[in-house]
Amino acid sequence: MTTPAPLPDPSAHLAGAPVRVCRATPEDRALLERLWLLFRHDMSAVSGELPGPDGRFRDDRLRTALDEIDRDVRADEDGTGRRAATWRGYLAMAPDGARGRSDERPVAFALVRGLDAPTRVLSAFFVARAARQRGVGREVAAAVLRDVPGPWEIAYQDANAGAASFWPRVATDVAGDGWSVTHRPVPGRPEVPPDAWLSLVLGQVPG
Repeated sequence: MTTPAPLPDPSAHLAGAPVRVCRATPEDRALLERLWLLFRHDMSAVSGELPGPDGRFRDDRLRTALDEIDRDVRADEDGTGRRAATWRGYLAMAPDGARGRSDERPVAFALVRGLDAPTRVLSAFFVARAARQRGVGREVAAAVLRDVPGPWEIAYQDANAGAASFWPRVATDVAGDGWSVTHRPVPGRPEVPPDAWLSLVLGQVPG
C-alpha cells in the first residue's frame, strides 16, 4: 500500500483536530468515486444536471484522473524517467472526534489537471457540508495550490455565489493581489453564461 507524505500542514482545524492534506494514491480510488458523487450532486444545483438512468452523474473527468493517479505515484517512486502524470488527486482528512472516535474521515478532495502543461487547472474541489464555514476549505485549497508552484487557473460560474466569493479569497491568501478574473464562453454551449476563470501565479515555496 502506498502511503503518501502529507503536504505542508494547513492551519485549519475541525472540531479541534488538525486537517491533513495529502496526494491521493491508487488505494483511494473507491473513496474518490464516492466523494465525486457528492461533489456532482452539489454542483447540480447550479448546472441543472440530473443523474443518469443508473443514478450516477457523469464522471469522465474523474475516470481520467484516476487512471493518472497511479502514473503520478509511480513517477515519484521509481525515478525511471517514465512519463509524468497529467492529473493529480488530493484528499483532506480529519480525525472524527464524535463519540470518542479517533479514526480519520474525509473532509475534502481536489482534482488537478495540466501537470504537464504550462498552466495547472483546478478541475474539481469539494468540501463536505459538515466541514464548511470553518476555514477548512480555504486552507485545503491553499495547500493544494502551493503543492505545484507556477501558473494556475480555476473556473467557476458566477451563478454559484459560494464559489464566486470563495475563490477570490483563496487567491488573495496565496498570491496577495496577484490574481485576475476573466470570462470565457463554455465550449459547445452557447446558451449558457460564460464561465469565470481566475488566474494566478505561485512562486516556489522555500524549503
